[in-house]
Amino acid sequence: MTASHSDSLVVLFGATAGAYGAKLGSDERELILLVWQVVDLQNKKVGTLHKSLVKADNLDLSDQCREVSGLTPEGLGKAEPLDRVLQQFSQLVSSDLKVLGRSSYTLCSDGQLLIRQVLHPETSKKNYLLSDCFYSFYDLRKEFHTCYPSSAAVKDQTIKTMAEYLGLGTDEAEEDFGVWQVKTMVAIIFSMLSEDHIFAEPETVKHKYETGPCSKSETVDSETVIRARGLPWQSSDQDIARFFKGLNIAKGGVALCLNSQGRRNGEALVRFVNSEQRDLALERHKHHMGSRYIEVYKATGEEFLKIAGGTSNEVAQFLSKENQVIIRMRGLPFTATQEDVLGFLGPECPVTGGKEGLLFVKYPDGRPTGDAFVLFSCEEYAQNALKKHKEILGKRYIELFRSTAAEVQQVLNRYMSTPLIPTLPTPIIPVIPPPYTIATGSVRDCVRLRGLPYTAGIDDILEFMGDATGDIKPHGVHMVLNQQGRPSGDAFIQMKSADKAFMVAQKCHKKMMKDRYVEVFQCSGEEMNFVLMGGTLNRSGLSPPPCKLPCLSPPAAYAAFQTAAVIPAEAAALYQPQALLPSTRTPQASAAAPPTVTYYPAQAAQLYMNYTAYYPSPPVSPTTVGYIAAPPGAVAAAATATHTPILPQPGALVRMQGLPYNTGMKEILSFFQGYQYAPDDYNGLIQLSDQARSVLQAPKEWVCL
Repeated sequence: MTASHSDSLVVLFGATAGAYGAKLGSDERELILLVWQVVDLQNKKVGTLHKSLVKADNLDLSDQCREVSGLTPEGLGKAEPLDRVLQQFSQLVSSDLKVLGRSSYTLCSDGQLLIRQVLHPETSKKNYLLSDCFYSFYDLRKEFHTCYPSSAAVKDQTIKTMAEYLGLGTDEAEEDFGVWQVKTMVAIIFSMLSEDHIFAEPETVKHKYETGPCSKSETVDSETVIRARGLPWQSSDQDIARFFKGLNIAKGGVALCLNSQGRRNGEALVRFVNSEQRDLALERHKHHMGSRYIEVYKATGEEFLKIAGGTSNEVAQFLSKENQVIIRMRGLPFTATQEDVLGFLGPECPVTGGKEGLLFVKYPDGRPTGDAFVLFSCEEYAQNALKKHKEILGKRYIELFRSTAAEVQQVLNRYMSTPLIPTLPTPIIPVIPPPYTIATGSVRDCVRLRGLPYTAGIDDILEFMGDATGDIKPHGVHMVLNQQGRPSGDAFIQMKSADKAFMVAQKCHKKMMKDRYVEVFQCSGEEMNFVLMGGTLNRSGLSPPPCKLPCLSPPAAYAAFQTAAVIPAEAAALYQPQALLPSTRTPQASAAAPPTVTYYPAQAAQLYMNYTAYYPSPPVSPTTVGYIAAPPGAVAAAATATHTPILPQPGALVRMQGLPYNTGMKEILSFFQGYQYAPDDYNGLIQLSDQARSVLQAPKEWVCL
């Protein structure tokens, strides 16, 4: 009997200083024991059984390890370190093969954990080089289930259950720990050989992570994707592949996530070749990369494609050269050419394909962004290029970073989707249909959720509420955002009665949502409004919001949520024209009444409120007061109903970024000298100070809002 890849097996068993069995390797503990024996598949003979203790850097053994193995720190302190043990392993295996008259072998272990989750990660961290034999092995559990299909599922198999299935002796007390396991595994293999089983398809471990492009048209199985969080900002795809050493990552399967500024945010999506590898990756949750622990969670194929997928033919052609090291250059002069970049890099780091190995990132109109990506054929050239970090090209210093194919896709996708004239994000404005208002009063028919995961959405909250979802008032779910428009971790829910609110608070308090527990408190509509207006609600009682203070009290109608919300005057000019909706007025009062859109004056600029995103109870749509995007139809309806001049369509307003902090109105007007004058119809919509109005109404040829 022979195997297609080798004529012998080396049965291997190991243990760490921590968890044992199904959790082997999940706690990052070091290897402390290796036991092995050579098996001649043709002649059904065995070599000498070897047992070797391994001296770990940390000799603090877990209670489970002490109980199961019987080993002690004193005994391990006299052992050899891992690198020496691995050398002895290779030498002794070669010697045994020579005695048996064999030349090749393949490892065979009880499951995949010892090879994938212990040996490869530990040697990678300690910078030890594993021999090629550790990149191919047979999983005895899979081979056993193939030979005996009626046996237990692979994930439920152990050495003991396999031996019991075959009727072999299972008295572990007769042998030392590790010795019994290897002898039993050898007996199982001989039983399988008697059934004419062929060891033909070994498991493989990839030597190196392969880079490559990913198309948005690809289908990505959600059972193969994880999200890694807490990565050092300078980590590359190779660093992440090293963190998951021993597991097979799909080609181009590392996608580093970028924030809104195009910089890495410490997260990455990783795609594995199958769900089994993904499940093993999840066991590395809170393992360390350097001094930082990395969180590992499940993710979806859609999330991966959103980050890594691309449609540009130019990018696909650039990334078509395989096994290249990608470097990102940032801060290039806008006038920089391909020759300038090649000259900056110099002959010590030649670019793959010359000019074809350069990819300049541009806006849709062809303007350069100052970013570029460069391909290098080997690590040496890439290292030489990274040494030029912050060297000068022209009059600017250039930043160089390691990059990935997914980052190339992300950066190109972001810039190519940028409008030619940058505008603000979808404006947030108050929309207040009259039939629905937020309840006020002292009746405690509301609940407050505190400590929500920042990724939680309305669906997560409804699932969290469970059966109580049916007791939520229509339009009664209110998620609170902070002043930056990001989730604050708080939400308010209006229930149909105080009793329902009490029951929800009792049932759901400190219940888990994703990986966090959520606190649930009963409160009143008045208390809810205080928090939504910027106040605080805690065990010490209520603290009023700034707008409730005597010196900065807004109109009384605003406190009742019946008029438009208030925005600082400076901010009003930043919103798109369609965002500035006046409140409705009755026909009788429209002629005499002034515009009812009220903005806080400049001296109230520090008056911050909690921006609140209001979500409905399905299946209706958002209608309660809140800061939500105004649909174009609402703008038209408001304009017709109020007869108030509306600003022209997009193009009338521009946004300026990067202004010096001491910039005044004169400097801004001077910057726009020569541009067309804006009609003074805007005065009826945007409330301006006398000084600002005099500037705008002066006979000039240009103006900015």
